[in-house]
Amino acid sequence: MTEEICVVVLAAGQGTRLRPLTEHVPKALCPVGNVPLLDGALGRLARLGFAGPAAVAVNAWHNADQIVRHVGRRAHLSVETGPAPYGSAGGLAALRGWIRGRHVLVGNADAYLTGGDIAPLLDGWDGDTVRILGVPAGDRRPEFGDRRFAGFSLVPGKLVAALADEPADLVRAVWRPAEARSMLRVVTFAGTYLDSGTHADYLAANLLAARSAPDRALVDPDAVVTGTVTDAVVGRDCRVYGRIERAVVWPGGIVAPDEHLADAIRYDRDRTVRVGS
Repeated sequence: MTEEICVVVLAAGQGTRLRPLTEHVPKALCPVGNVPLLDGALGRLARLGFAGPAAVAVNAWHNADQIVRHVGRRAHLSVETGPAPYGSAGGLAALRGWIRGRHVLVGNADAYLTGGDIAPLLDGWDGDTVRILGVPAGDRRPEFGDRRFAGFSLVPGKLVAALADEPADLVRAVWRPAEARSMLRVVTFAGTYLDSGTHADYLAANLLAARSAPDRALVDPDAVVTGTVTDAVVGRDCRVYGRIERAVVWPGGIVAPDEHLADAIRYDRDRTVRVGS
């Protein structure tokens, strides 16, 4: 079955909820644990055997030139040219010539997954039902039964072939119709999922990455740190002279000697987004 499946990573979104971080950087290239979100998705898929432009496609719209340069020859690229992105279903429709009737494993570039594997989404699939990865809703709004979507889905090739050539999303075009026909299956993801779409979730994803390190901090080897770093991520070429905790500092960021940066995202050298304040 795996050889009949291709992958589409959705990276065309504007990331409006993450502004101002995404004003000049695509959401898919925002770093989590010093790794661009898109690279995390491509790495996860490569471990399942999906790699290269014959097997993996990435779409782009917002700051598409950055996505194109970053991906290079690692995947097939679909640059959307309309006044707005095509949406998850429209993006698949635009790729039908590349998909060539195959089933599609669809992943959101901004999905941050840790502590589990998406392989169960593929295990024993019949090629006919629609599958989505899900996690318990907890204190968030449930979307499918008592669970919410966790960034990846499997769409049969026949449903991809039937998608309209217009902007649309998979929820309305595929998932809900399949659910109404009892043809939707939710496969539970065993780890932690964050969609990284808000400042709070984006910071939370970075803190999860930081806490995986023995000293609860991830510091790029090219960063200069003379201050203190706790529960934080420090990127390439950063200069941290003050104190940071529960924070992420983007590449090139500076934290002054008298500064205490907490519950925050430092970007563009010295600009800051405060979280929860």
